[in-house]
Amino acid sequence: MYDEKRAEKVKNFIARLKHSKGIYAGQDFVLQSWQWEKIIKPLYGTLNPDGSRQYRTCLVMEARKNGKTTLAAALALYHLFADREQGGEIYSAAVDKDQASLVFNEAAAMVRNNPILSGKCKIIDSQKRIVRYKTNSFYRAIPADAASAHGYNASCIIYDEMHAAANRNLFDVLSTSMGARQQPLLLIISTAGYDKNSILYEQYSYAQKVSRGIIKDKTFLPVIFEVAENENWEDEANWYKANPALGTFRNLDEMRSFYTKAKENPAEINNFRRLYLNQWTSQETRWIDVSKWDLCPSKIDLKRLKGQACYGGLDLSSTTDLTSFVLVFPDTLEVLPFFFIPRERMAEIEKRDRVPYSEWAREGFINITKGNVVDYSFVKKTIIDSLDTYQVQAIAYDRWNSSHMVQELIAEGDIKMVPIGMGYGSMNAPTKYLEALVLDKKINHGANPVLRWNFDNVMISTDSAGNIKPDKAKSTQKIDGIVALIMSLDRVMRNEETTSIYETEKIKTF
Repeated sequence: MYDEKRAEKVKNFIARLKHSKGIYAGQDFVLQSWQWEKIIKPLYGTLNPDGSRQYRTCLVMEARKNGKTTLAAALALYHLFADREQGGEIYSAAVDKDQASLVFNEAAAMVRNNPILSGKCKIIDSQKRIVRYKTNSFYRAIPADAASAHGYNASCIIYDEMHAAANRNLFDVLSTSMGARQQPLLLIISTAGYDKNSILYEQYSYAQKVSRGIIKDKTFLPVIFEVAENENWEDEANWYKANPALGTFRNLDEMRSFYTKAKENPAEINNFRRLYLNQWTSQETRWIDVSKWDLCPSKIDLKRLKGQACYGGLDLSSTTDLTSFVLVFPDTLEVLPFFFIPRERMAEIEKRDRVPYSEWAREGFINITKGNVVDYSFVKKTIIDSLDTYQVQAIAYDRWNSSHMVQELIAEGDIKMVPIGMGYGSMNAPTKYLEALVLDKKINHGANPVLRWNFDNVMISTDSAGNIKPDKAKSTQKIDGIVALIMSLDRVMRNEETTSIYETEKIKTF
């Protein structure tokens, strides 16, 4: 059932608070219509038959600068002063002390600007705590490193910017501490992240299923403002979907400025989409948008490639994970990738990475090897078979992952194996070469879905000199196929560079 008066109680409490920063500093906190209609009304006005709140968990996701922190601080104070919970324990949680302090400092400023509230509590800045002795309740801001401390009995938890959480420890400790409360509330307020193995993405995925009616959960309230993945993120009309405050206290000119910078530098596009449009991205900083990859040629005639000269790249990676071998044909810049995954771990890895490995395997894009680790003998056979089919000039491999198989390939396949480092010195030139080929639509990737997925996962690191390289540590999912492709292109480049000028130019005598 719905009780408007219960929701208005929250609205009226917040209206007695004052803003402490920006152009609204000193003014009363008047809820925006979207804050009232989408969040406060359903969250606090929807009740169970016994009069308790129906919703126990609420996920609010929106782009940055839409007032998340200010609203979180106001709601923390409502639960401390007006929710009538005896012995209430209200926590605002965040990934680190600085982020945790943001909500606390805002709440403390609101209390200090309200003589009535300041007379009913004690602010302990050193502990990031506000105590109300009349009800034996307190509000406390805690960072993730407090997760090891147990003994919480939370009545309200406000988790701020969960996308930055390195793990789920703090979430698990706090969320499991609410069982003794009659109407506990877990409120998650965040912008989208880039790690789809994170606790926030888990909550986001669950919220989407609840929204679509796939999961029936009357205790979970999803409130998500976002530009959908299939919508045009460059259309300003869509920006309002992720920024409900746009046009009021959210600055449109600032958004336009960042958008312009992102368009000039592809590495910034993901930051814009994630922070300003609340879109999940594959990594923190995108290298090249996958739409550019999709514009490249994508049809390969395997029969025509037989007997053609090519160069290989081998990324052995982990024996328990995806292994990649990629051939590049320099005359046509066609790419022929081979992927390998262990059969007994495929279901586990598929669940972890959330991609259809089994479907790709059925379609012939992935080779399944026996056992619970990648069978290197199968990989070796595949490579040797390719030597019989194509004129493989050389194969580059990670010099820090020099396995026994490399020596066997040299002995059995009579192939030139070239070690290559993964640092800027070795990877910068071929990485930039691939970048140019993609942007110029010159590389033919054959529409391989595994390689496309790898490409979309790549995060690039840049040094002070502007050199770049793919960063496996920062890319949240697999990029092995692209690393192997880059190593192949290194061989292509070096082969082209060895052509003597005397072979292409006439000798002139002075």
